[in-house]
Amino acid sequence: MVESIKKENDVNQIISNNSEILFIYDAKMCNPNGDPDDENKPRMDYDRSVNLVSDLRLKRYIRDYLMDYKNQVIFVRKIDKANVNAKKSLSIILGIEDKKQIEIADGQVNDFLKKATDVRMFGAIIPDVKFESSKSNTIFTGPIQFNWGYSLNKITGPMDSNGITSQFQTGKTSEEEESTKGSGAMGKDFRVAYSIIAFHGIISSKRAEYTFLTNNDLKLFDEAMIKAIPLEATTRSKTGQSPLMYIRIEYNNPEFFIGDLRRYVKLTDQSGNEITFDNTSKLSSPKEYKLDISELKKKLEIFGKNISQVHFWKHEDMNIHGWNLGNDGKLKYEVEENGKKEEKTIEIKDLAKGNN
Repeated sequence: MVESIKKENDVNQIISNNSEILFIYDAKMCNPNGDPDDENKPRMDYDRSVNLVSDLRLKRYIRDYLMDYKNQVIFVRKIDKANVNAKKSLSIILGIEDKKQIEIADGQVNDFLKKATDVRMFGAIIPDVKFESSKSNTIFTGPIQFNWGYSLNKITGPMDSNGITSQFQTGKTSEEEESTKGSGAMGKDFRVAYSIIAFHGIISSKRAEYTFLTNNDLKLFDEAMIKAIPLEATTRSKTGQSPLMYIRIEYNNPEFFIGDLRRYVKLTDQSGNEITFDNTSKLSSPKEYKLDISELKKKLEIFGKNISQVHFWKHEDMNIHGWNLGNDGKLKYEVEENGKKEEKTIEIKDLAKGNN
């Protein structure tokens, strides 16, 4: 089935390069990602005093932004604030009858992938649907994947909670905090005081061949990474989150990745002195620290020959240390050929100036 899809698609539009992502945002006086197994408290690694956020929470923001603001067709979605199961969502997208067992031809798979933006990005599992040349429970592995996010600063635990009365969801919610059940109830409101959350992600051009992820999709994705959280994190418990920095490194070597880019980020004071992890617990604003990415810049210089370009954005209030570029705004590195050193440059695309 997959081979036939690849032949029918215009391969010139599919991304040809791998990418690696570093995304950092902050969360103040809110709950970045509630844990349904723990009274909906913010997810925590209590042994390390680290706040956690699942990759599915981040993808939910991106999906909602693409649907609400960019008029994209989204497969994993809600209708009237209720979950839509995979079979029903597929039938809506393809305009076919939602029955107990759906069977579709291989050509319709092509149509489905071209319509469903989030499946091209993140993939999907489709149960109870039989494709012409495959088994039920078809799996599309998405080319864009994230690790779980974690806080760069020490979180001593959720703030003391106040009892609240409202129309609450009852029963266990999904990983994406969705539920169709609700009733009047007493509850607690758990939040973190301040969390600097970092995500690492990868984009696989090889996987993109099977979901049709295009360069235009990547432009939408870059935009969503910057705009989705401020526009979609607007519920009572989620308000207070803002993106601080987004970097997407695009490679020209199909077999190369640097690895988890969060390893090369440090927090410093405004004078450039590193703030130890234990001393980060009292941070409450970007005015109190800088993001030091000088080690990441060194890695880019070392592996420059494997890098096609870098897409970069930072919040205007966020001070970055170690990202000083030349007057031309490009990152310089050296290569040695035949005993001679030659200076080359990596193009830096500033997403704040528009995603061209």
